Amino acid sequence: MRRREFISLFGGTAVAWPLAARAQQPALPVVGFLAAASPDAFPHWVAAFRQGLNEAGYVENRNVAIEYRYAQNEYDRLPALAADLVRRQVAVIFTFGGIVAARAAKAATTTIPIVFSSGNDPVEFGLVGKLNRPGGNLTGVSLFAGTLLAKRLELLRELVPNAAAIGMLVNTSNPIAGGELREMQALARAGNWPVHVVNASTERDLDAAFATLVRQQVRALLVGTDSLFLDRRDKIAAMAERYAMPTIYTVREYTVAGGLMSYGANYSDLYRQAGIYVGRILKGEKPADLPVLQPTKFELTINLKTAKALGLTIPDSFLLRADDVIE
Repeated sequence: MRRREFISLFGGTAVAWPLAARAQQPALPVVGFLAAASPDAFPHWVAAFRQGLNEAGYVENRNVAIEYRYAQNEYDRLPALAADLVRRQVAVIFTFGGIVAARAAKAATTTIPIVFSSGNDPVEFGLVGKLNRPGGNLTGVSLFAGTLLAKRLELLRELVPNAAAIGMLVNTSNPIAGGELREMQALARAGNWPVHVVNASTERDLDAAFATLVRQQVRALLVGTDSLFLDRRDKIAAMAERYAMPTIYTVREYTVAGGLMSYGANYSDLYRQAGIYVGRILKGEKPADLPVLQPTKFELTINLKTAKALGLTIPDSFLLRADDVIE
C-alpha cells in the first residue's frame, strides 16, 4: 500500500513539474502592427521592420510576439483595429501606412507607446510637438513623401517639357491629400500652366480617374502619397503606360513595378530604423525622448524599359543623376 501511495505521489509530481515550469515562463511582449494597406502589399517593408527588431535584440515568436491588423485600404476600419490592439494591452503599437494609421492609434491610447511611419510632417498633423523632442507617447520615422512634390514636378517637366497639361492622382479620403493639392495648385499658378486633379479612393475609382485624365488631354502625371496607390502600383503603372502618360511616383517600388520614375526616400531603411525604435522602447526607453527620424538621402529611380515603351529618350544628363536605372 505504501508503495502504491509513493508511486501515485511521484507520478502526480512528475506530471506537475513541466506544467509549473511552463506557467513560470514570462509571457512574450506583444507588438501591435497597425497597417492601412493589405497584408501582401509590402512584404519587404514588413521584413525590414522585423530586421530592425532583430538588430535591437528581438526575434518574432522567440522573445517577442506581433499582432498584425490590416485595414485593407479601408481607412474607416483603422479606429476599430487600433482599439482592438489597445484592448489586448500590447506593449507597443507600430503604425504602417502614413498619417491615417498613426492618427487612429493616437486616438485609441495616450499610454501605450506608439512608433509611427508618416509620409508627411508629423508636427503639422499633430502627432508630435517637436521632431527632436516628441513628447507624449509617440515617436517614429517621417518619410517626407509629400514634401518632395516640387522636386518631382521639376523632374517630370524636365523630362516631358512639352506637356501642356499635367495631372495629379490623389485619394481625398487620406488627410494628407489636401496639403498636396494646395502645394500642387500653388506650383501650377507660379508656372502658369494647368493642372488636372483626379480622385481615387478605391481600386474601382482608378479606371474612371485615368479615363478622366485622357479626356482632359493630360500628357504627364504625378501620383500622390497613399497606401492604396502603392498597394495597386502594378495596375497604376500599367494604365499609365497604356495611355502613354509619363508618370512620376513617390517611391522606388512603383518604378520596379513598371512605373517610369520615382523620387523619394528609401522606405526599407526607414522601416528598419522604426523596428529598432520599437525594440528600444521594449527595453524601457520612452518615445518622448526618441527624436523623430528623418531621411538623409532621396533616390531617383528610372525605368528605361518603360521609357522606351512610352517613346521617351532619357538624356544622359538625366541618367547620371539617377541612383538606380532599371533596364
